[in-house]
Amino acid sequence: MRVVPGERTAMCDLLDQLGPEAPTVLPGWRAKELLAHLLVRERQPLAAPGILVSALSRFADSAMSSYDNTPWSEQVELLRSGPPLWSPFWPPFVDERVNLTEFVVHNADLARAQPDWTVPASTPERDEKLWSWLRLSARIFYKKSPVGVVLHHPTRERGADIQAKAGTPVVTVTGEPAELVLHAFGRDVAKVDLAGAPADVAALTATPRGI
Repeated sequence: MRVVPGERTAMCDLLDQLGPEAPTVLPGWRAKELLAHLLVRERQPLAAPGILVSALSRFADSAMSSYDNTPWSEQVELLRSGPPLWSPFWPPFVDERVNLTEFVVHNADLARAQPDWTVPASTPERDEKLWSWLRLSARIFYKKSPVGVVLHHPTRERGADIQAKAGTPVVTVTGEPAELVLHAFGRDVAKVDLAGAPADVAALTATPRGI
């Protein structure tokens, strides 16, 4: 069962509701910058590498600015309609595999900057896919951690924990799969519990996470 279409709809509904000037938790980014980022990623494949490669960032910045004169409702509708045929994300199986964490994280970036935000309801299918993503990718996101990191889901047995970074001492990060994904991406708004010696928890918190 696909879950990305629902995440995409939730993202677009929130953008429609809040408008382009709404704050996000990302420094210097409003809703308009966040939406432009999402559109460039899906619709401008030649410029999209600048999102990740700093030497190419000017191309991504220019591509994001290209939406400045497009009415807000049209921008939101472009995202709502999904990746176009020329996008590398167009095949449904690619969209599902690659865009789930993108929408989960950026939805939180926008929603949790608002004064009345709440944790969205989840589903078993969504949780399982996010947990699978963590099993495959967590080591990449915690590679800079100065301490060992274990990810724990409160409803799973300890034997199912994910070792995100080998080593001692260890900090255990406990939370729902979506919250663990947010923590892996370096979002301080993640609702997680950190268990370990205070100095080790502080070391993990102070170290950048993400790609």
